[in-house]
Amino acid sequence: MVAISKIATGNGHGEDSSYFDGWKAYETNPFHPIDRPDGVIQMGLAENQLCFNFIKKWVMEHPEASLCSAEGVNKFKETALFQDYHGMPEFREAVAKFMGKVRGGRVKFDPDRIVMSGGATGAHEMVAFCLADPGEAFLVPTPYYPGFDRDLRWRTGVELVPVVCESSNNFKITRAALEAAYEKAKEANLRVKGLLITNPSNPLGTILDRDTLKGIVKFINEKNIHLIGDEIYAATVFMEPEFVSISEIIEEVECNRDLIHIVYSLSKDMGFPGFRVGIIYSYNDAVVSCARKMSSFGLVSSQTQHLIATMLSDDDFVDSFIVESKEQLLERHKYFTLSLSQVGIGSLKSNAGLFIWMDLRKLLKEKTFDAEMALWRVIINEVKLNVSPGSSFHCDEPGWFRVCFANMDANTMEVALLRITTFMHKHNEAMVPRKLCRRASLKLSLSRRRDDFMSQNMMSPHSPIPQSPLVRART
Repeated sequence: MVAISKIATGNGHGEDSSYFDGWKAYETNPFHPIDRPDGVIQMGLAENQLCFNFIKKWVMEHPEASLCSAEGVNKFKETALFQDYHGMPEFREAVAKFMGKVRGGRVKFDPDRIVMSGGATGAHEMVAFCLADPGEAFLVPTPYYPGFDRDLRWRTGVELVPVVCESSNNFKITRAALEAAYEKAKEANLRVKGLLITNPSNPLGTILDRDTLKGIVKFINEKNIHLIGDEIYAATVFMEPEFVSISEIIEEVECNRDLIHIVYSLSKDMGFPGFRVGIIYSYNDAVVSCARKMSSFGLVSSQTQHLIATMLSDDDFVDSFIVESKEQLLERHKYFTLSLSQVGIGSLKSNAGLFIWMDLRKLLKEKTFDAEMALWRVIINEVKLNVSPGSSFHCDEPGWFRVCFANMDANTMEVALLRITTFMHKHNEAMVPRKLCRRASLKLSLSRRRDDFMSQNMMSPHSPIPQSPLVRART
């Protein structure tokens, strides 16, 4: 047998994680309302499907955005021919403008610093290649996205050192936690080259406040290490407090801007993961130059650049989309969390993202990660929901699960909520003596749950969804 490389045969991709095991369970038995009503419902995919009708309307009204239409065919040749790795000027200008709008117009981005890549995955790997050598390390606050173990480590040889954040203070990033992780890396003879933060957080659905961000900038400046701000969920903040970008903070405090880098994409904010639009925005000229050369290995197709440039250059569409997306996410989040609370399930208070950080600690038979995995296997194999256990996000405390709510239609969400309701009733019956357990109906009807949701928000079933203060402020 011919030998292949160690990278190819190793487990650096991280597919042995329960995070990816859940995906495999879904792929082998995917839910379909007619063909597979007992299949696994995908709640492990952070995808924004709530505004596709809104986007579809724009696409239908702008056939010139497609090269495969009578209106757009005149640009087919120039777009199909060779494009250098700088990217189309109109694409970079449109993306830079969109990034500014998503951040409330409080900061502007230079199109000449926009470097494209094949999604945020490619962007993170490029940044890692640019900033660190094999065997050097980045600090990453927990819990963090499981894919970082692949994106930043697999091919670069970079190590990740967890910054342990705890539920006792709602997983805030503290100076003490940063210092502890930094010292732990030093004890392991690892040279720390940077700190990676995710804001808004995946999986927490929370944002970093201004004071925390200022403290982080102070920390990296004192240590003379890089700061990578993953801001791919920036436009998913659906209620106050509003999102604060690291690009705003560096306007307010003194810092070495050569240490500041932002990773962005359109996968979450616009729901376009299939377009593979990833962005690196660095304030360091050398990183911009290096990343641009490396982007040859993962460019965004010129056809996609053309479509995105046309779409994001439409100011009326962008302004309306940002508001519409916030409204849809707010409605879904409120309904989903209310429905869970009715069966005794809580979650971390959040105002962003496409998911919640669900608290199932009270369902564990014991406070261990083995117990968490046992509960997760029940949820996957019996309840037939792919939710992601906290341990796969390097959470330091067992019993937390990430649950995505924006990647399905309303009917599928109701099926998922009914399964959760049934599971919780069975669990409660097992925990409480039957003679003390007044047997309630397992089936919480769609109309009853909808009525409860409407009454709590003082709405009739046909009333428009109320806007959050953040949304109202921008209309």
